Amino acid sequence: MSEDPKIPDDVWEQFARDTERDIRDSAPKEPSARAREVAERLRRQEARGELPGGWRTGPARQRKKSRRGLWGVLGVAVAVAVAVVAVKPSLVPGDLFGGGTSAESAPSPLPEETAAPTTAPGAVDPEIPTLDDPFAGSPAKQWADGEAGIVVPKAKAVAGQSAAKVDQALKLTKKLLVESNLAPATLRGERPTAALALLDPKQDDVLKRLKTGLTKPDKDHDPLSMFSRFDPAEVRPVGDVVKLRGRMTFKAGEHASVAVHADYTFVYPVVRTDGTTEVTRTIVRRVLDVELPDPAKYQVTPGKLTILRYDESAGNTSCDVYDGFLHPEFRTTAEPTEPSPTGPTRDPYDRSEDIGRIKDCGTVSRV
Repeated sequence: MSEDPKIPDDVWEQFARDTERDIRDSAPKEPSARAREVAERLRRQEARGELPGGWRTGPARQRKKSRRGLWGVLGVAVAVAVAVVAVKPSLVPGDLFGGGTSAESAPSPLPEETAAPTTAPGAVDPEIPTLDDPFAGSPAKQWADGEAGIVVPKAKAVAGQSAAKVDQALKLTKKLLVESNLAPATLRGERPTAALALLDPKQDDVLKRLKTGLTKPDKDHDPLSMFSRFDPAEVRPVGDVVKLRGRMTFKAGEHASVAVHADYTFVYPVVRTDGTTEVTRTIVRRVLDVELPDPAKYQVTPGKLTILRYDESAGNTSCDVYDGFLHPEFRTTAEPTEPSPTGPTRDPYDRSEDIGRIKDCGTVSRV
């Protein structure tokens, strides 16, 4: 009687593993809650005719392949979101699958402003600003960063003023805007020495008003009319980026000069210095008209700017406080520190309104 051939142990183990795998793969699987949710959403979209052509037309093979590709994309998206949460939780507040803003979905920067806007910026998702994303929920998130947003137009000769003279006036105006609204020392409430040095010392009335405001501010001598300043004992900037948007133009002036017009809105994210992490923003719009007159014809200092106009409108700062500082208000402020505003509600991001018409202390519609 012959014996049955003996199966080697390694062959038998491989057979057992293959059999177990085939049984496991062929068994019905209960889809996860996430899978059921996505599948149901896709079925509803397909019924409404909202899915791409590959989902509704063509052979079944194509449709099946499209679905497999979609699941692959969903899997990657979920994995990326989890990784972001693990590294920096504040980037994805609330719902993991719907509350965050990834780098891929971040809004693209706006092109340079070349003409006066006619409407306010559109509404944006109402996100809460954080230390990691201080411009969340603000149209300024698409605006330029700091000094790069002050674009000097190409200089050309105008009415007897050379291109070089025009270029000088434009660059001096940009430097004045930077030193008055972006320089860290100015924002910390320090004396804006570099900005003051750009102004013609022979223009006594303007310089006296500004210098008095820096030492003894009051309603008639308010340095905020020219400079953006915060009390370092009260708030500090969040990060080192100030968002801004605006434009600069030039023409021949009335005093054998180059006249420059600048209109910019600056957005400052800040946090209290008491250790809390709530972020708010103050929005300051400035309209500035300056000239660089011909010193051969007028009693002016060569290379110094003459101020013709400087208007300012600030959103989210305490009204009727004349201590020389901007005072942002926070959502969690327990008690108001002043009477309620009596003026109309305005959008501080609206650059289409004539700034000269804004007189009363009103309420901002958003910050």
